[in-house]
Amino acid sequence: MKIIKKVLSSTFILSLALSIQAAAQEALIFPLGEKAANVHHTGDVWLSHLSTPDSTFDYSIATATFAPGARLDWHTHPGGQHLLITDGICYYQERNKPLEILHKGDVVKCQPGVEHWHGATPDGGMTYLGVTGAQPTIWLEKVSDADYFVNKKNNAKSMTTEQEIIELSKQKWQWMADKAVDKLAGLFDAKAKFVHMGGSWGTEQELNIIKSGGIWYKQADIHEVSVEIIGNTAILLNKITLLAVVGGNEVTNPFMVTEVYVKEGDKWKLGSLSFTKLLNP
Repeated sequence: MKIIKKVLSSTFILSLALSIQAAAQEALIFPLGEKAANVHHTGDVWLSHLSTPDSTFDYSIATATFAPGARLDWHTHPGGQHLLITDGICYYQERNKPLEILHKGDVVKCQPGVEHWHGATPDGGMTYLGVTGAQPTIWLEKVSDADYFVNKKNNAKSMTTEQEIIELSKQKWQWMADKAVDKLAGLFDAKAKFVHMGGSWGTEQELNIIKSGGIWYKQADIHEVSVEIIGNTAILLNKITLLAVVGGNEVTNPFMVTEVYVKEGDKWKLGSLSFTKLLNP
């Protein structure tokens, strides 16, 4: 399994990804489709078949939307498959390999004949666009509840503190894009400081700005990330390109973003978020 960020070998799939990025956050990109019968999956899954193979194009295109806890059975694709994650967090696992966690904007190549499964996390839904070879999928055994939740526990145990902070930061960007102020309020410390090009302020004002759309953090493309742990404090540096809507105007800027997290009990809280504009992307 190979995860690719932003750059794909197929011009066709790249065009699809760019279309998804342009439309994201505003409305459903494609119809939700019909709820699938529980034949080859566990939980609720909706499918929308967008294109079927023909004499010219030997692949199908479909979107699949998974409710929390839903996952496909183990299976293989004789002709391979591309998955483009368009919303939420996706579990992906190949046989005898560790669980992978994919986020919105990630692309995975499911190699021909490789046994694998994918689905939503126990706590959140997920949607992907699948480009699949024309040969029928070969379905295998179900992913049991025991294996599914053991995967979650084992993955959490094996995750280093640095990885935990990186995943938390990625989730934060998604919440900011979604204007999920209730989730952000749980992450931001009450005394947190936010430093922007136009000024600095505290948690309450930042949440109000996000909620009102005064600043819409529409898409953060992460290019480089590093984490330093000092006691109960984590300092994360993100080199990003931020697509934002400010005062109704869409702008794109390169930033070095400094995020400071403090461990409070068993949870990390964001204590500071600072944007430094870069002269060169």
